[in-house]
Amino acid sequence: MTKIASREEWLAARLELLAKEKELSRAQAALAAERQKLPMVPIDKDYTFTGPGGQARLADLFEGRSQLIIYHFMWLHPIGQGCPSCSFAVDNMPDPVHLNKGADTTLALVSRAPFEAIEQFKKRMGWTLPWYSSDGSDFNYDFHVSFDEAVAPIEYNYKDKEALLREGQPQGAAPAGSDAHGVSVFVRDGDRVFHTYSAYAMGADVMLSTYRFLDLTPSGRQRYVTEWPWRDTYDDAAPVTLASIISG
Repeated sequence: MTKIASREEWLAARLELLAKEKELSRAQAALAAERQKLPMVPIDKDYTFTGPGGQARLADLFEGRSQLIIYHFMWLHPIGQGCPSCSFAVDNMPDPVHLNKGADTTLALVSRAPFEAIEQFKKRMGWTLPWYSSDGSDFNYDFHVSFDEAVAPIEYNYKDKEALLREGQPQGAAPAGSDAHGVSVFVRDGDRVFHTYSAYAMGADVMLSTYRFLDLTPSGRQRYVTEWPWRDTYDDAAPVTLASIISG
């Protein structure tokens, strides 16, 4: 329980907080404007994905629109299922109609997993967002969400293996064949595709609208995202956490 106060005391405290909220809003708007001015890098590699319509190139993932947001969905290869934290993120994603028709933007999921396994998990979760397999391509490695030093040097959140290990980040010691999460943004000019932005770790939590609602409450977020179960396991007798899944 927070402090109990009179309406007058509450109003004074609320107005003080409001000034800070406005300051943060202005800073966030300024940061978004800087993000939109980032230079873009041409994508020269011909990546191949597997989707509902069969083989697809990166330009096909736009579905004819000018912008593409890809959520790099972490796949738990030892158990053949999608990560519960990434599942929580997808549960928070908006109805794509507002992106598709209101902003000429496509939102898609990409995982380095067999497409058949993706389809089964997608059906279980009841999602409708387009979800593609990048299995067999360099896409995940080039965008630093899959780890195998035999394929590419370890890098995550713009830090190399040595920096990750120094900071105790798990990706520094990630076993070969493991994945992580992130979000990347692309724009299209005809058949030419350009990369404009990528974020990882906490930088990708912009997707988590549930947290924005909980931030309004006295109890706050209560738990870290890795402690949230898949949506169909909330009523299970034992809690499902990412740590318990990995430990078996």
